[in-house]
Amino acid sequence: MSALPTNYLTPTGREETWRFTPLKRIAGLHDPATSVADRISISLVGANRPGFKVETSPANELPPKSATDDAVTQRIRASVSKVTHLVIEKESVIQEPIFLKRSAGSEKEFSRTVITAGAHSKATVVVENEGSATIGEEIEIRVDSGANLTFISLQEWSANSVHLGRHHAIVGRDASFNSITITVGGSLVRLLPTVEYSDQGGSAELLGLYFATGGQHLEHRVHVEHGIPNGKSRVTYKGILAGAEARTIWIGDVFIRGNAEGTDTYELNKNLLLTDGARADSVPNLEIETGQIVGAGHASTTGRFDDEQLFYLMSRGIAMADARRLVIRGFFGEIVSKIGIESVEERLMTRIDNQLAKVGE
Repeated sequence: MSALPTNYLTPTGREETWRFTPLKRIAGLHDPATSVADRISISLVGANRPGFKVETSPANELPPKSATDDAVTQRIRASVSKVTHLVIEKESVIQEPIFLKRSAGSEKEFSRTVITAGAHSKATVVVENEGSATIGEEIEIRVDSGANLTFISLQEWSANSVHLGRHHAIVGRDASFNSITITVGGSLVRLLPTVEYSDQGGSAELLGLYFATGGQHLEHRVHVEHGIPNGKSRVTYKGILAGAEARTIWIGDVFIRGNAEGTDTYELNKNLLLTDGARADSVPNLEIETGQIVGAGHASTTGRFDDEQLFYLMSRGIAMADARRLVIRGFFGEIVSKIGIESVEERLMTRIDNQLAKVGE
């Protein structure tokens, strides 16, 4: 544990980083006056296998390697006494996915996890969040030189859950980090998928999808900082909204510092509105301090359901409900198919189908 920074300020909602977030709905996780339990809530599914292990370490023996100005993350660091540590040994190639599952308690809780992918290792890590919870979490992902790590985060929460999390990757020399973030549950979910580079030649691909129905607030604030030459990043997030007061926020920030020559980056966000009363905010940002780059760009689209696609399918004898389901499966399919785990892909698409059916009722 450590103390809160001396300049810590409790968010009021007027700050740029909090202006979209309804603070009344985050259960005081941002406020030091609110008591929050320190609890190890994430564990390995199954047992340690050759090439990796999960262990619990005192927080002071595994300090963060990244800085943050996020208020909830600062509270987590000041509160937790133990850290879950997944260690993937160097040069290990783990064929089967490593599943980490959250077992949420009945109290508000803080949790911190570190994932270390050793040099020249290769693995896929899946974090499954289910059930009912009020949780603030930090996951710090250290991808050492030459490593290849796929990190899949599944937010399949119950309807009353509150989840605020920071998922931060530090990408080493010639390392590859692939992130897939899926959010299809919860009352309020606010995630910060962020990346920095510690050496040259690193690459990161951040994919995500979210499906918000009536009353849900799903917020994803992506930040990629290129502070090292010859780094590459790709960001693609897709969202669907349906139902009264369904709300999504997507912020995509890419910062290319003056010394990050040879950077190649692009970010894309697409949102599809199925009903009136839903709102999607999409804010892509590029800040570039050097002209010596390979490329940098961004795009954002938000639109209504494509009636022409529906008409095309219905003209071939497909019922409207089935046609709409097929269009949505196609919209999400690009990202879901990248998971590469058939049972997870089928489970997610079934949940999306069920949510869509409720919208049509």
